Amino acid sequence: MTNSADRTHPHVAAELCDEGRRLYASALRSGRIARSDVVSAPCLVESALLHPDPDDAGWLRPVPPTAALAQRLQPIEREIQEKRSLAVELADYFEPFMAISAQDQPTTHAVTVLEGINRINSAIEVAIAECQSEILTVQPGGGRSEHSLTEGLERGRAVIARGITMRTLYQHTARHSQGTLLYAEHMAKGNVEIRTLEELIERLMIFDRTVAFIPVAGEHPVALELRHPGLVEYLAKVFEQLWQRGVPLLEETPYAPPTDGITGVQRSIARLLVEGHVDEAIARRLGMNVRTCRAHIAKLAAALGSGSRAQLGFLIAQSGILDQDH
Repeated sequence: MTNSADRTHPHVAAELCDEGRRLYASALRSGRIARSDVVSAPCLVESALLHPDPDDAGWLRPVPPTAALAQRLQPIEREIQEKRSLAVELADYFEPFMAISAQDQPTTHAVTVLEGINRINSAIEVAIAECQSEILTVQPGGGRSEHSLTEGLERGRAVIARGITMRTLYQHTARHSQGTLLYAEHMAKGNVEIRTLEELIERLMIFDRTVAFIPVAGEHPVALELRHPGLVEYLAKVFEQLWQRGVPLLEETPYAPPTDGITGVQRSIARLLVEGHVDEAIARRLGMNVRTCRAHIAKLAAALGSGSRAQLGFLIAQSGILDQDH
C-alpha cells in the first residue's frame, strides 16, 4: 500500500523534492530545524539528511552535505570497483583466445604500446621528423624544468625552421615559472602559440592529425602511439575545445582579482573541495605541488573563519564565493 507521503513526495536516490531541498538549505543555514517544520518533507529524515538534536528532542540537526555525499557515494564506488574486478577477470579469460585469433590476422599499428622513456622519446622523435605542418600539445602541471625547457627550445627552433606551426596548452600555474615565460617569449617569434587553462586533461601530443601520443597511468613510463584516424581526430577535437577556452600566456591574467580576501585560485580550490577532492587530487588538477595547495587551503580557511577542515566545506557553500565563478 502507498501512503499519502509517498504519493506526494516521489523520490529517486539522488533527488529531494522541492520542499525537502528548501528545508535542508534552511537547516544548514541556521544549524537546526524544528521537527514540526519538516512534517511536509519526510524524505529529509528518511534519507538521513537530518538527525535528532541530542540537546532538544523537538529539533533536528542537518548532516553536513559533504558527509551526506560521501555516504551516498560509498556503495556506488564499491559497485564500480566490483565491476572493474569483473572486467579484469573477463580480460584474463579471453586473452588466450585473442592470441589464437591474432595469429592469422594482418599486423595493425593503429595502437602501439610504448614502454620505457627511451622507446617513447624515439617514437616522438620519429613523429617530429615525419611532421609536415602542425603540432598540438597539452602539457599539464606547473612550470617546466630548466632541462626540459632547453630541450623543448632546441627542438622547437628546428621545427619552426621547417615552417611547422605549434600550439601548446599549459596550466595557469605555469605563469609563475620565469623559465616558462622566457621560453614562451622565444617561441612566440615563430609560428608558435601558447595558452593556459586552469585544468587540463593528461599529456597529449598530436602531429599532423595523423599520429597522437597519450600516457598510460602506472608506476612505469608507458605511452600509447595512436594512428587510428578516428581516435586521432577525436583527440584533435578535444584539443580544439580546450584551446578555445585557453588564455594567451603573454597577454592576459587568468584569474579575477581577489574578492573579500579570497583569490581566484583559492576559489578554484574551494570548488574542488566542495566536490570532495583530496589535497593531492586538487594539486594535480590545478598543476601545483601539494604544499602550495595546502597553503592556499589554509588561507581560504582563515578568510572564512573555519576552525576545522570538516567545517570548511560548509562555510564555502554558505559564503557564496563559488557563485562569483558564474
